[in-house]
Amino acid sequence: MKNSLWVIVLGAILSIQNAFSYPITIQSCGKSVTITHRPTHAIIHDVNMAEMAFALHLQPFMAGVTGISGWNKRTPAFQKELGSLPEIATHYPTLEQLLNAGTDFFFAGWNYGMHVGGDVTPETLAAQGIPTLVLSESCMRVGQASAIPSLELLYKDEESLGQAFDRSVEAQHLISGWKSRVQVVQRRLAGHHPVRVFLYDSGRDRPFTAGKYALATELIRLSGGQNIFDDLQTNWGSSSWESAAVRDPEAILIVDYGNGIADSLKFLQNNPLLMENAALKANRVLAVRYDEMTPSPANIDAIEKMSVFLHAETAP
Repeated sequence: MKNSLWVIVLGAILSIQNAFSYPITIQSCGKSVTITHRPTHAIIHDVNMAEMAFALHLQPFMAGVTGISGWNKRTPAFQKELGSLPEIATHYPTLEQLLNAGTDFFFAGWNYGMHVGGDVTPETLAAQGIPTLVLSESCMRVGQASAIPSLELLYKDEESLGQAFDRSVEAQHLISGWKSRVQVVQRRLAGHHPVRVFLYDSGRDRPFTAGKYALATELIRLSGGQNIFDDLQTNWGSSSWESAAVRDPEAILIVDYGNGIADSLKFLQNNPLLMENAALKANRVLAVRYDEMTPSPANIDAIEKMSVFLHAETAP
């Protein structure tokens, strides 16, 4: 009996040790990244990636964030999650800023905190002993073979984040819940014809929008729509107002960076090429937040919200 009890206790101890075993290796943009210890001074870039960290309650292991207030107005909910964590750079951080913060882990992406050839890249950080998790949606920016994005990009990044901080169980629980919610929407939309959707982010001379390789295009599809620029050969980029008009969207999404969409809507309504558009005339317009359209936990909320907007007849 004593021997059996000792075996059980020893097994429990080994399980705990294994659960906290470092180093670990994760895959990021097709490359192996080794993490020698659970980070204690992580820096997370941008609202969407910060929310991925907050979903795993990683604030105690963070030294701060970057790239928030330079583009987005903080919502009360985001500020509550952020707490007293500082923003060490309003836009893209410099290598010096990251080193001064004692960074031991950086979560960012290409054109989401890092530029090709810039002083902050996975390579320059690795030279300082800092591992980098790169946002999967952005990997095409460095020549990685492109594939039509799916929510697996979000799930993979959340899973990798969980592995890096010994939060794998929590990450899997989150992902399972997200998948269930998306499945509910898909069952509700079964058999409904997709609605043509124009996603307007910004731009006056030319519309800046989501293209073929943006996760936003897949979010629109999962919501019962079709991005009118789903043939634009990029993730985010510019098109033309002539193309937007010719493709005749039946509904319009406008990205809200925290100051509302009144100015953007007024601009579209007074655009000579779009002012006769039926969606604008009928005010079939929906505000979507930046974090809802870029990889983040808010993607699931966005799918639920947009599906009701595009197919009100299916509303639960």
